[in-house]
Amino acid sequence: MDDRHTPHVRLDKTTVLAQPTWSVALVHLALVLLGAGAGRLVKILAEWLVTLPWAPMQGPARLLTSVPEPWLTVGLVCAGVALGLTVGLISQYEELSVAVSNERITLTRKAKGREFARDRVVQAFLDGKQLVLLDADKDELARETCELNAQRVADAFSAHGYSWVDEDPYKDDFRRWVSDMPGLPQGANALLKARAQLLDKKSSTGDLRELREELARMGVVVRDEKRRQYWRLNQRRA
Repeated sequence: MDDRHTPHVRLDKTTVLAQPTWSVALVHLALVLLGAGAGRLVKILAEWLVTLPWAPMQGPARLLTSVPEPWLTVGLVCAGVALGLTVGLISQYEELSVAVSNERITLTRKAKGREFARDRVVQAFLDGKQLVLLDADKDELARETCELNAQRVADAFSAHGYSWVDEDPYKDDFRRWVSDMPGLPQGANALLKARAQLLDKKSSTGDLRELREELARMGVVVRDEKRRQYWRLNQRRA
């Protein structure tokens, strides 16, 4: 196990990891500008559509261009700005934030936090863009998409005395799942088949997480890669 990140002294205060303010502000500004540009583009498109008798949506285009200036441009730009702000706020709301202390780790997304006591977290690492927490039975306590700076995450865990490793110590145990694969507990293939359908449809992460948790209760650890599923058994099942 690679513990070279672990320092000899632990921090006393909680370390909160989230996207830096300047980065969030920059993204919001870019989205606002794009929204404003989109609003202006809608005006140009509507003016062009009314000149084409065969074009679709003639009614909405004429209604839009009937609004006098400067109110048409101002209204469309304001609508675009509002859309840009909304998209930015939704994006920020869906980002993962991580609070690391000597007692616990808290993962928060969409204003919902999940806490993991220190004695449960045996190892932590980043698997690509996913933060993974492992327990003593090789179970994954959490696997969350994480866009935070990798070095900052590693340093925070190490500074609080957690065992941080550079890669999944059990990566060689994973096998690619195919339908009706032998070696899995009873009922696991059905759940993996349901997850495969959700992955193909690019369905909500909530449904995928729920099925992942069901598999975890069976002792099956699953990871996704390019809409493919890979699995291994935990310590109790192996």
